[in-house]
Amino acid sequence: MITWNREQASSPNCIALRYTRRMPAEITTEEYRALAELRYLIRHFVSEGDAVARAAGLEPQQYLLLLTVRGLPQGEEATIRTLAERLALRHHSVVELIDRLEAHGYVRRTRGREDRRRVLVSLLPRGERLLEQVAQHRITELRTTGHELVRTIDQLLEKSAAPRGSVAKKPARKGAHQKRG
Repeated sequence: MITWNREQASSPNCIALRYTRRMPAEITTEEYRALAELRYLIRHFVSEGDAVARAAGLEPQQYLLLLTVRGLPQGEEATIRTLAERLALRHHSVVELIDRLEAHGYVRRTRGREDRRRVLVSLLPRGERLLEQVAQHRITELRTTGHELVRTIDQLLEKSAAPRGSVAKKPARKGAHQKRG
C-alpha cells in the first residue's frame, strides 16, 4: 500500500516530478507530424509484410510465429509461453497457430527432456525455406526504404533530447545510473 507523505511530495525525488520535469511544455507541430509519419510508415511496413506472407501461402500471424522461433535471442528456448509473450498472444492462440503450422510441415513440437510439460517448437526445413523467402523480401524492402523510418525516428529523438523552453536537463550525479525509457 502506498501512502502519501507531505514531506515527500515537495521532495525533488517525488515520482511525479522525477518523470515530468524533463517534459516539454508543449508538443510542437513538427513532432505531431513526425509521430504521424512514424505511425504511417510502421503501418505500411506491417501491411506490406502481411501481403508478402499471404503471397507465400502464410497467414501473417503464422509468418510472425516462424520469425519469432527463428529469431529468438541466443539461449532462449521456443516454448509456448515464450512465443505467446513475444507475439503478445494468449497461450491457446499460439497453440492453434502451431497446430496449423505443424499440419503443413513447417514446425515440430517436442516435449522437454527434464520437464515433459514444457513444449518446445522448432522449425522444419520446409518452414525454414518459407520463412527465408518472406524474410528476404522484408529485409530487401527495409534496405531500400528503411531510411525514411530511421529519419522519422531521428526527428523525434532529436527533438526530445534537446532541451526546450525553460526546462533544463539536470546533470546526473557522478556514478549514478540513469534509467532510459
